[in-house]
Amino acid sequence: MRMWVTGYRSYELNIYKNSDPKVEVLKSILKDAIRQKAEDGLDWVLVGGQSGIEQMTAEVVCSMKEEFPELKVAMMLPYNEFETRWKEERQAAFALLKSQVDFCATVSSEEYKSPQQLRNWQNFMLEHTEAALMVYDSEFEGKPKYDVLAAKRYAKRHEYNIVTLDMDWLENGTREFFERKNENNLQ
Repeated sequence: MRMWVTGYRSYELNIYKNSDPKVEVLKSILKDAIRQKAEDGLDWVLVGGQSGIEQMTAEVVCSMKEEFPELKVAMMLPYNEFETRWKEERQAAFALLKSQVDFCATVSSEEYKSPQQLRNWQNFMLEHTEAALMVYDSEFEGKPKYDVLAAKRYAKRHEYNIVTLDMDWLENGTREFFERKNENNLQ
């Protein structure tokens, strides 16, 4: 089974440094969700390269190799030269992450020219996966809205499972994260 994972960008989560405590919590929630799917036969996780949920997911899957050696992560970028407009520091972190994933390629071999490239990328992600895990809440719209809408349209015509991690899910996951952390500190 292959699953597309996407969601909010870092700035939409008010995360501006990897040292932000929210990163550890979100990675824990993503790891729990991916672990569940891996136990059910998940082979590949496909992500784009956006900062935020997509890059966190790639890092999480790479960290799960010991527990799930058959689990792989592919970073599918929408177009060529995807990260060139980012700050140098973010480009360096991105280059390191690209070197750690199992597969990395671009859907369009051209640099960004039009929104059609992003729609083509969405179609690619949907056609090459059987499920999607999307960190998104309709009450807090952002960039993932377009991916969620595309996935819902696709699911009307195809057998496609969409799991949405909304704010309630994230709040519960955060509570569980801190309960586990407190239990570990007491031991």
